[in-house]
Amino acid sequence: MAENIPEVILNDGVKIPGIGFGTYKMNGAEGVEGMKKAIDLGYRLLDSAFNYENEGAVGEVVRQTLVPREELIVCSKLPGRHHAYAEALNTIQESLYRGGLDYYDLYLIHWPNPRVDLYVEAWQAMIEARKRGYIRSIGVCNFLPEHIDRLVKETGVKPSLNQIELHPFFNQEEMRRYHAEQGIVTESWSPLGRASRLLEDPRIGSIAEAHDKSISQIILRWHVQLGALPIPKASSTEHQLDNLRIFDFELTADEMQVISSLNSGRLWNQDPAVYEEF
Repeated sequence: MAENIPEVILNDGVKIPGIGFGTYKMNGAEGVEGMKKAIDLGYRLLDSAFNYENEGAVGEVVRQTLVPREELIVCSKLPGRHHAYAEALNTIQESLYRGGLDYYDLYLIHWPNPRVDLYVEAWQAMIEARKRGYIRSIGVCNFLPEHIDRLVKETGVKPSLNQIELHPFFNQEEMRRYHAEQGIVTESWSPLGRASRLLEDPRIGSIAEAHDKSISQIILRWHVQLGALPIPKASSTEHQLDNLRIFDFELTADEMQVISSLNSGRLWNQDPAVYEEF
């Protein structure tokens, strides 16, 4: 792992860094350059998805960087329209072809799409893909406890990780508790609320001043101390580096509580119980 970034061991033994780099909307040559800068600064986990349409750019980064492939953690995600077993296997293969990769370190089901009710089939395909060597570790995104419980009941295989919306406005206390009980890593998408009014909040601002850190750094540190793995996205070198410098200080219990008390609900109307993503 890169210097100063702690290691997280998944329930299947795969090791990943304690912070990742989000690649949503990082496409083409510009996206490649942005991701290469991130790797040069120390990021080792790149989070992509079939629906981001940048698996090719991620693969190009892997080929261009001087960092050995085995030191990188490359993640992609299965879209909802391809949950049927055969389609899911084909889509995973297509993800590999798009990226020009031999394997993905992490591959996740992007959303459960419970109304369609094919997520168990998708999970069975993921299990098979792992057996074939296409994927090292399999997980999910936006799954609720009832979805995960069903996966385990019907397949006997537990996800290694669940990537969920998590930020101070939606602290996901119950979901995090469930993950901890089940030995599943919590990964935070939109950890900074996609640069929402969080970055202007005076309460977080005062905590940032006390630690001589930026508001973004305080929020990302809050994630880490919650036991979550944030995957912030940043285009500028300054912000990319800023987001990495969160492992040299610690928030107090009172500061953690102040940030957690901002909890008010999802920023986007995407409740996994009803939301459909294709």
